[in-house]
Amino acid sequence: MQNLASLSRPLLRRTCKEIPQVTPRANGRYNVSFRFKTTKAAPTVEPAAKNLNWGEYFEIRRRRRQWQTALTIPCAMIGFFGGSFYFGSLQTDPTKPIMGVDPMIFYGGCTVLCMGAGYVVGPSLGSAIWRIMNRRVVANMDTLDREFFKHIAKNRVDASLQSATNPIPDYYGEKVGSLRQYRQWLRDQAKYRRKATLPDE
Repeated sequence: MQNLASLSRPLLRRTCKEIPQVTPRANGRYNVSFRFKTTKAAPTVEPAAKNLNWGEYFEIRRRRRQWQTALTIPCAMIGFFGGSFYFGSLQTDPTKPIMGVDPMIFYGGCTVLCMGAGYVVGPSLGSAIWRIMNRRVVANMDTLDREFFKHIAKNRVDASLQSATNPIPDYYGEKVGSLRQYRQWLRDQAKYRRKATLPDE
């Protein structure tokens, strides 16, 4: 009969995942079985996105604006052709005005409204696609967007100082695409503020 001590020595050298179970049998022999622990694979953790500086922020913001612009014209054209196809296929009776308007003029106005709706939806659709394709930087971009607009709101000229003939230049900072342009925007705001507050000589 094999000694249990000699049997257990090689088993101790096995990995901790292999747990032997020794069960005595009626004939005096021992039955040794192994139970293996299953381990679950550790979940994969995506590397955290690095913090963006202002130069990188403006570059990514420019690319996001390109996505918005790229889908504006196609969406407007889809709205125009879709409206033209739909309203052009309707039966019209020139003798029966619609809301007091000639049917052709009314349907033409509806087609233009469809094109305008596509023009409005295009930037939102482009921004949504950009967010899906750039998930790693979306959180950082949202944080920097809020901080950037706080700077814009703090440093822009009071809207009550503008006039219909002399509006405030780039009131929302939409044309700012780099640190150099932001400094120029600050100078333009200061110049406008001086002209609006100082009396004419």
